[in-house]
Formats: sequence, structure tokens, C-alpha cells
Amino acid sequence: MKTLRTTTAGAITRFLQQQFVRRDGTTHRLVSGVWGIFGHGNVTGLGQALEEHGDSLPFHQAKNEQSMVHAAIAYAKTRQRLSTFACTSSVGPGATNMITGAATATINRLPVLLLPGDTFAHRRPAPVLQQLEYPGSHDVSVNDCFRPVSKFWDRINRPEQLLTALPEAMRVLADPAETGAVTLCLPEDVQAEAYDFPAHFFEPRIIEIPRTTPANEMLAQAAEVLSSAKRPLIVAGGGIHYSDATAALAAFAKATGIPVAVTQAGKGSLLEDNPLALGAIGVTGTLAANRLAEEADVVLTLGTRLSDFTTASKTLFQNPKVRFISINVHAADAAKHGAIPLVGDLRATLPKLRRAASGYSAPKAYVQKINRARSDWDKRWNAMTSPAPSEDGLLYQSEVIRIVNENTDANATVVHAAGGIPGDIHKLWCGKSPKDYHSEYGYSCMGYEIAGALGVKMAAPEREVYALVGDGSYLMLNQELVTACQEGLKITIVLTDNHGFGCIHNLQRSQGGRSFGNEFRLRDPDNARLTGTPVPVDFAANARSLGATTFTATNAGELGDALVAARAERGPVLIYVPVTPESVMEGFAWWEVPPAAVSEIPSVQTARKNYDEKTQTQRFHH
Repeated sequence: MKTLRTTTAGAITRFLQQQFVRRDGTTHRLVSGVWGIFGHGNVTGLGQALEEHGDSLPFHQAKNEQSMVHAAIAYAKTRQRLSTFACTSSVGPGATNMITGAATATINRLPVLLLPGDTFAHRRPAPVLQQLEYPGSHDVSVNDCFRPVSKFWDRINRPEQLLTALPEAMRVLADPAETGAVTLCLPEDVQAEAYDFPAHFFEPRIIEIPRTTPANEMLAQAAEVLSSAKRPLIVAGGGIHYSDATAALAAFAKATGIPVAVTQAGKGSLLEDNPLALGAIGVTGTLAANRLAEEADVVLTLGTRLSDFTTASKTLFQNPKVRFISINVHAADAAKHGAIPLVGDLRATLPKLRRAASGYSAPKAYVQKINRARSDWDKRWNAMTSPAPSEDGLLYQSEVIRIVNENTDANATVVHAAGGIPGDIHKLWCGKSPKDYHSEYGYSCMGYEIAGALGVKMAAPEREVYALVGDGSYLMLNQELVTACQEGLKITIVLTDNHGFGCIHNLQRSQGGRSFGNEFRLRDPDNARLTGTPVPVDFAANARSLGATTFTATNAGELGDALVAARAERGPVLIYVPVTPESVMEGFAWWEVPPAAVSEIPSVQTARKNYDEKTQTQRFHH
């Protein structure tokens, strides 16, 4: 057998450059490059190998390990899970900084390859710098923390273990049903060890991604239920985008007359100008979508895992005879809510279901109800996006979203993740293309926004990319602005400043609580609490120091002008927008957040009473 002698790190580098996936006859490189921050645990191993052998595996230098995983996730999401990045770190804190990113990837079902350095396999110098001394076993390191947040995890203690570990890692990354974070822990001594690998191990490999469809018997069963529907509803999730099935969904909706509501990940599946589009569903949903969801007798869910935000903590679907049908590549997701499970690819399965239910169309009376719901929602949308001036004269966050929406076109993508922005934008954003809305809301990870915008821009350099971020998230992970400058990536950050964690502050008070610990205020010497004046932060100066061009907008006209000016810039931009901490947003569904069962505060007592009453409306479908 012909062999190639190389190090473990060299083998990984050579192998990754030869891994491809193919879908619909088009081939994609599975791992497009490597993000990394070097330390003693990877610089002389993987770092050296990338420099020597990684000609078609570009290296990108991050400024924070969590951020680089976020960038890889956003890239993979934009590329419909057909390509991703590897991320390498040193041992210890460099590795554990990636754990939040790993959880974000796995929860959102997005592929990313993590290559954390690990402590010595031969253990001669133990304990080494940054090593955890775990009393129960010398085989445990901090990298074991990756196990519960990884879809595949392994520790490479011998070079030859790569022969089985790397193919399995690629299989999981490429599997649309099982993908997520894949972690290969690399002891720093093993990275540098040599082995005679079979030469064919480094030949090009293509993983086929077939468009599977359910059995005809399951399609017939689903068609029978669908054909009896009087008030049907489609709930479209992120699987629509990953399957590239937006056209198939539009055709299905048009043929059947079934209205479509969308999750955060599914936003853009059917654009708001379509007469069957109801917009967002659930806790952050529209009046139209949630009103029809309450009465729906058949719900067809497409590529969604039905989180509590989508189901309004299981209070949304109130029809006592409601039936569910689910199309999903993930068998467990397809079976949720007692659905008829159609396990298969959405783009391939939707036309088959349409043919199986041939001749069905929603009743005319229901079409009229859909139109009324859309009309009623339009009035509420206008009230929230063009409210009366605030008492402090600042813009509402909902106004900022409308103005950004008006000043972007179909070639733009807006990125957001956590805090109040996702809830507002899910309701209010009117899409111009299926690709103009990028939400990380499976893990709702603060700090994702700027790194995520970098990932989107790397995946789609032709698009104008915007990161909508609150002051709280910006303060967590803003340093990748430096990376944007370094890589020559143009992103525009719209920063709304409400002096704190405004989303949770509003939730705290809406559940009967008093303001506590959520505003950015100086400590008051009189009561020793954080109730003093707002902490003065010059966000524009901070962004300028990191290389961004900055604008400040205090009203609608200034914000519109800043967005126009930002488009002419070639490097990263930050638009600073102070906003009122108050909100004009309406909620049309419930979210289960339990107030204290025992409290001397009357407002908390009232909130608990309301909570107990609402839990009685939860429905469990089997």
C-alpha cells in the first residue's frame, strides 16, 4: 500500500482540502477555510501544518474564539449547510471559549468543525499550562465540556485514529438531519507526531446529499388528512431555506390556497407581498398568523423544530381537533406534536404531497378570513412602525427597523440574534428576497451579530450586510470589527442604544417585577444599588478606534441619510442610534416565564395569578 508520511496536523490539513459535498449535481467544498487563534496548544502543530500544507485552506485570524465559531455558523447558514469552516484554538480558555459557539451551532442544526488543542496524550509534563486536574480521571480535560454540545466528539490520542475519526466527522457535518458542531480534540504532542498514512486517504472525496422523500403510504395518509381541512395553516421553518425550497413552497401555497406563517429561521420562506403570507408566528408573531393558528384544524409544519417561541409555549394551537403533518429531514422533529411524520427533503417532498392531495384548495370562506386577518394586521403594523413621538424625543426601536427596511433592497441581508431586536424585527420586517433576513434565535446568543455578519459577507460577498445589534450585545463581542478591517469585509452595524438589557428589562416589569439589574446605571451611594445615572459610553468612538467609519442618527431623517452614506463606504461602518427604552410593540401570544409563586409585591402576585390561569390553556398533542 502506498503511504504518505506526515504529522497528525498535516494529515488533517491535507484531508480537509479534499472533502466535498454534492447536491443537485453541483459540488461544494465542505470546509472552506480555517478560523483560528494560536497558542502553545496548536501553533506548532496545526498552525505549522496550515502554513506548510494549507494552500487551498485559507486561514482567518479571529480576535475571540467564540466569535470565530459564530462567523463559521453564519457562513454555513448562508451557504444552506453545504459548506462551513473549521475553527482551531489552543488548550484551556481558548478551547472553552468555543463552547458557546458549539452550542449555537448544534441547537441551530448548522455544521461547524472545531479543532481545540488538548493537553499531552503522553502526560510526561503534566500538569501543563492551562490543564485542568480532574481528580476522578487523568483522561478528562476541559475539552470534555464539548461533549453535550457536539453532534460528534472525539479525542485523537494516536495519529492513526484519524483514519476513522475524520470520515465520520465529515459524514456528520454533511448530514442535513444530524449536522451541528463536530469536535476533534487534538493533544498538542499528537498534533506533531508522524505516521505513514495510506496515500488514498488524501484523495478527493465527494459526499452525495440526496433529496430523500417519504414512503407513498405516509404521503397518502397525510394527503387524506390535508384534504379534509377547513382551516389549514402552514408553519415554515429554516428547513425551507436549507433545502432551497422557497419556490416549492410558493407553488404549494398557490395550488392549495393554504396560508403560510414563518418562524424566525423560516422568515423569507414566503415574502409578505404574497396574499397567502401571514408573517411571523408565535411569541414574536403577527396578529394574522396567531389568530389563524388558534383556529387551525390541520397544521402542516415544514422544517421546524417547533420551539416554545413558535408554539407560544404550547398555547397557540387551540382547536381541540387539530391535526399535524410534518415534513422534516430530522425524524424526531417530524414526529413532534403527534404529527404524521413525512421524513424527507422539503423541495422534493412538497410537490409529491401536492400531487397526493390533488384537487384540494382551502374553502372560500377561509380565504376571506385570511384576507381580513392580513388587513387587521396591516393596521397594527402601521401603528407600531409609525407611532406618535416618544416622550424623550428618541426613535422607537420599531421605527429603526422600519427605516432600515425601507433603505435596503433585495440584495441586502440583515443579521440579528438576541435581545429585543429579534422579537420586533420578526414581526415587522417586510422581506424583499428570501435571503435578506438572517436570524440566530435557536440559542439567542448575544454577541453573535457582528461575527455573524462577517460570516454572511464571506459567504455572499455580493450582498450588502447589516448587523442590527443592541448596546448590550455590542459590548459583549465587538472586537471582530478589527477582523472586518483586516479581511477587507464591508459590513454595516446599526447599534440601538437603550442603556441596558432592554428586552429583559421589559420582560421583568411585564411579569410584575420592579426594575432591577437590567439598566446600565452607575451605583447609587444612597442605596448601594445600580440605580444612578446612565453609564456614559461613547459607542461611536469605540467603533472608530476599531477601524469603523461611524455615523450618529438621532431622528428618522438622520438615520436614512446615514444608511445612504454607509452604502458608499468600502470598509466597516457603525451607525449609532440612541433609542427610547420604552416600546410600542404589541404581543399576540404568550410565553411561559414563571413569576414568583410567593411574593409580597402586589404586581408579582397579580402576574403569578395570570400565569397560573394561562398554563391551563397549554395543549399537548400526541
